[in-house]
Amino acid sequence: MNDKQLELSVVMPCLNEAKTVGTCIEKASGFLKKHNIKGEIIIADNGSSDGSQEIAANLGARVVPVKVKGYGNALMGGIAAACGKYIIMGDSDDSYDFSTLMPFVEKLRKGYDLVMGNRFRGNIKHGAMPFLHKYLGNPVLTAIGRLFFRSPSGDFHCGLRGFRKEAVMRLNLQTTGMEFASEMVVKATLLGMRIAEVPTTLSPDGRGHRPHLRTWRDGWRHLRFMLLYSPRWLFLYPGILVMLSGIVIGIRLVSGPITVRSINFDVQTLLFATTSIIIGYQSVLFAVFTKVFAINEGFLPQDSRLAWFPRFFNLEIGLIIGATLFIAGLAGSVCAVQYWGDVSSFGSMNPRVSLRIVIPSIGAMIVGLQTVLGSFFLSVLGIRHKSSSLFPGD
Repeated sequence: MNDKQLELSVVMPCLNEAKTVGTCIEKASGFLKKHNIKGEIIIADNGSSDGSQEIAANLGARVVPVKVKGYGNALMGGIAAACGKYIIMGDSDDSYDFSTLMPFVEKLRKGYDLVMGNRFRGNIKHGAMPFLHKYLGNPVLTAIGRLFFRSPSGDFHCGLRGFRKEAVMRLNLQTTGMEFASEMVVKATLLGMRIAEVPTTLSPDGRGHRPHLRTWRDGWRHLRFMLLYSPRWLFLYPGILVMLSGIVIGIRLVSGPITVRSINFDVQTLLFATTSIIIGYQSVLFAVFTKVFAINEGFLPQDSRLAWFPRFFNLEIGLIIGATLFIAGLAGSVCAVQYWGDVSSFGSMNPRVSLRIVIPSIGAMIVGLQTVLGSFFLSVLGIRHKSSSLFPGD
């Protein structure tokens, strides 16, 4: 570390926290002095109108004005302005104790890129977290994050966390609101950064006004972010499930109706099964489109698990597969017309027989056309980034 570089920057987002920001600064300042850490305290002010800036400046903190509203915007403004090799961020509402940051610093000194506080492994004091947040919101969203991204974090939304500045800048964080907390953990996990946890205590905030966090709005924003960053769970797995269900049921119904406990499943069910195949296949295509686009644009890192994909699939192969399916469906349609003429001379006929040919034929034509169009679209996605694209253009 350069001798002139600070070791630690403590960054606190602030929006009208006059009642508590001074206490937070004093605790952080006392921590730096007690442990002889060369550091600074940054207040990332997001447009306070209650004098929070003056209080912070008088106590020796560096106030960084961030005009664009939003929790994520405020933090990124403070992080960008920080001079420390390490950064610890935490809310300026006195819900976290800035005099007890040494476990974070120790982990960072050991080489971890991101050190998360975990309130569930530490202590959540009475009245510090609403019932819904404690027993539903945080546990459920954290469980989803761990499932989708295999993250080691047990508390995705803890506001007290530390990280190396160089590491967090590589994450290229984009979200502006409360979902910023999830984005940091998700991207650090996807990039394979070293992540650690330390038990943390959450206390009731002391600011005396309504929290900036909105339960349902911000909960949805966290969930929406995780879904958008996981094409597998948003598109791929549901699509495969729906498509396979349609294939299994459809194959069985093509040969004749099924009776289950006096319930008769016939061509109407075959139509729904074929529709499920089409919808499921479209969802799988969307998973591929989203993954390729996200990798090309830098939203997601390269995925080594998909390295095989370009070797076995390109535009020409996609066109061949799609054309084959379309021609097979077209041939089936011709057979259906011929059958119609042979059986009833193009008059009335039993739909329970004819639709067993028509429905699968139409399904094959639609899936074939989807494959052709999807192959062209994938090729277009690869044109702009030939050197780094998962699916390079021709």
